[in-house]
Amino acid sequence: MNTFLEKIKTIFTDPTMRKRIGFTLGALVIFRLLAAIPIPGINAVSLAKFLAGNQLIGLFNIFSGGGISNFSIVMLGVGPYITASIIMQLLTMMSPQLKSLFQEEGERGRLKLSQYSRLLAVPLALIQSLGFIKLLQSQNVLGSLSFSAMVTNIIVISAGSILLMWIGELISEFGIGNGVSLIIFAGIIARLPTTAVQFFAQFDSAQIPVYLIALAVGLIVILAVVYVTEAERSVPVTYAKQVRGNKIYGGVSTYLPLRLNQAGVIPIIFALSILLFPRVIANFLVNSSNLIVAHIATIVSAILANGWIYNSIYFLFVVIFTYFYTAVTFDPKMISENLQKGGAFIPGIRPGEPTMLYLGKVVTRITLVGALFLGAVAVLPLIMQSVTGNTTLAIGGTALLIVVSVILDLVKRVDAQLSMREY
Repeated sequence: MNTFLEKIKTIFTDPTMRKRIGFTLGALVIFRLLAAIPIPGINAVSLAKFLAGNQLIGLFNIFSGGGISNFSIVMLGVGPYITASIIMQLLTMMSPQLKSLFQEEGERGRLKLSQYSRLLAVPLALIQSLGFIKLLQSQNVLGSLSFSAMVTNIIVISAGSILLMWIGELISEFGIGNGVSLIIFAGIIARLPTTAVQFFAQFDSAQIPVYLIALAVGLIVILAVVYVTEAERSVPVTYAKQVRGNKIYGGVSTYLPLRLNQAGVIPIIFALSILLFPRVIANFLVNSSNLIVAHIATIVSAILANGWIYNSIYFLFVVIFTYFYTAVTFDPKMISENLQKGGAFIPGIRPGEPTMLYLGKVVTRITLVGALFLGAVAVLPLIMQSVTGNTTLAIGGTALLIVVSVILDLVKRVDAQLSMREY
């Protein structure tokens, strides 16, 4: 307890920490102010009904900080940038030239990848802006717009998304934590007062046992998220003894920590970004003059509107993206080569390719557990809604996972800053 209080005291007395925390809070306040600036012409009643009956858009509304609920200028959130990052990482995996450019040049390659992702986010923001406007018009949420008004709205919404991307990167550089994750975190937290008001408005004393069960499930999920996020598989590593003159070096044993969930919350964000595209495009093409295109779009829209089908696809995408992101961030070949260069080896495993295959096998096994857990947490709201019959109690896994993961990451980054200050 004393150590915790000392850390809190240090955070508020250290000028650098105060500056970083103040910058982060200020940037998040600006984000919330932007999320409250609406674009004119919205039918608020129709929009509320549309969000209530659309699980995917409702969830995306949470990640945009409630930006969609009032059709704000930042209604897209950081979605286009996340989608652009997915595309660039996919291209990196498929192209050896891009892989050598981005991954083998270290920090310089990472900066190039980020720059290309930013550039790609611009056309994606324009496309998503147009898709959302057409989607809301098809649902009678937004009235007809002239060509100039349409272009203006597309530019404003796209600029809002790019502005959020820039704010997120400023937080990462001058604040504390990952800026994009903190913006999503702030969007989720901002919805808590509204959710609380809805809960108390629908409160039924006869449902108290159900509320207690939902509370217990929520606490269990939080504990499970913390456990899985922090869990790791320790692979023993031994450094060979080296004789130099009259001294012996090496011979020590340590371990290589392999996290159970290497990808964190990124697979869920990836899955949401990818799932959003077919839904928006299908709703856009429903009123197409081409009957075949309109018929196909209607079928796709109906399939994705089915909660069980949507959540099954959602679960599958989360599992796939968990493996994908782990493959991007964890390279067994590079680790095997680094161990060999450092004179280290895994007991019972030959250096070189056998070590690479062994590490790949271990990561594949533990990633399966992490992927299934992430998928189960992602579809938890549908399960809770089916069991309780109450949409307010559909505590979710997705929002809960992001909040807990961001808090854990933030605590680690603060500890790292404090450790650097001591040295």
